[in-house]
Amino acid sequence: MTSTAASCLLFLTMKSLEEAELCFPELLNSSCRKDMRPHSVSMLTYILLTSISLLTVTLNLLVIISISHFKQLHTPTNLLLLSLAVSDFFVGFIMCFQIVVIEGCWSFGDLMCTLYHYLGFIITATSVGTMVLISVDRYVAICDPLHYPNKVTQKRVKICVCLCWICSVFLDSLLLKDNLEQPGRYNSCFGECVFVINYIAGLADLFFTFIGPVTVIIVLYMRVFVVAVSHARAMRSHTAAFSLKCSVSVTANKSELKAARTLGVVVVVFLVCLCPYYCVSLTGTLIDASTATFVICLFNFNSCLNPVIYAFFYPWFRKSIRLIVTLKILQPGSCETNML
Repeated sequence: MTSTAASCLLFLTMKSLEEAELCFPELLNSSCRKDMRPHSVSMLTYILLTSISLLTVTLNLLVIISISHFKQLHTPTNLLLLSLAVSDFFVGFIMCFQIVVIEGCWSFGDLMCTLYHYLGFIITATSVGTMVLISVDRYVAICDPLHYPNKVTQKRVKICVCLCWICSVFLDSLLLKDNLEQPGRYNSCFGECVFVINYIAGLADLFFTFIGPVTVIIVLYMRVFVVAVSHARAMRSHTAAFSLKCSVSVTANKSELKAARTLGVVVVVFLVCLCPYYCVSLTGTLIDASTATFVICLFNFNSCLNPVIYAFFYPWFRKSIRLIVTLKILQPGSCETNML
C-alpha cells in the first residue's frame, strides 16, 4: 500500500470515527458530540432509568385509579394522595426523555426541550407542595383530632390542591421566563438541550421547592412525633391504674408508635432522595456525568417511593389492587365496594 493510499484510508477512518461521535453527522461543523461511555455503564443506566420509570408510572397509576374509582376512598387525606400520585405519575412519564438523552443527544427540537424542562419544574414543585399539604393534614389529624373534621373538609382540600398546582405553574413561569420566550437560546450546538436560570431565580427555586417545604415538613412531623410519643407514654401510665383496659392500651400504644415510626421513615426517605440534588444545586459545583445521573435517578426515585410510603401502608390499597388486577372494577356498581 502506497503512502498516499494509507493516508487516505487513515483520513477516512478518522472521519468515520468522528462522525460516529456526533449527534447529527450530517451537521459536521455544528453538531454536538455524544457522551462516549463504556457499553456496560450505558446499559446499566438504561435499565435503571427504565425500571424506575415503569415502576413509578405503574404504582402511581394504581393509586390514581383506586382513589378515583371507589367512592368510599373520597376522603380529604386521599384527595391529597391523589394529587401526589398524579404529579409523581408525570415524573415517571417524563423520565422517558431522560432515557433518550443518556448519550447526550437531544433529537426533539428546542421547543420540546423547553417543555420537557418546564414540565419537570412544575411537577417537582407540585409534588413537594402536596407533601407539605399532607404533613399539615397529618398534623391537624393527630394534634387536634376533635376539630379535624371541621377544619379539613373535601372542599378545602380541593381548593388547596388546585392552588398548589396553579402556584407551581405561575411561579415556574416567572422563574423560567427567559427560556420560555426563546427556546434553545442557551444551546451551543445542534443536539443539545440546555435550560439555564439566573442566580436569583435559582435561589428562589431552591427556597420555594426545597428549603421552605423541608423546613415546614420537618417542623410539623417533629411536632406529630412528639405528640405520638406523649400519647404512647400516657397510655402506658394508664395501664397500671386500669387493668381492665390493658389490652386496649397496649394496642393503642403500638398504633401510636407505629405511626411515629412511619412518619420518621417518610421524612428520612424524602430528605435522602432530594438532598443530594439540591445540595449540588446550592453549591454550584461541576460534577461528572455519572454523578449527575445518580443524583437525578435518586431524585426521581422519590416519586416511585411515595406511593409505597403513603399508600401501601393502607389495607384498602392492597384490596383495590386485587380488584383492579382481576378487572372487577369493570363490574356495575363496583365503585360502591366497601374498601375499609
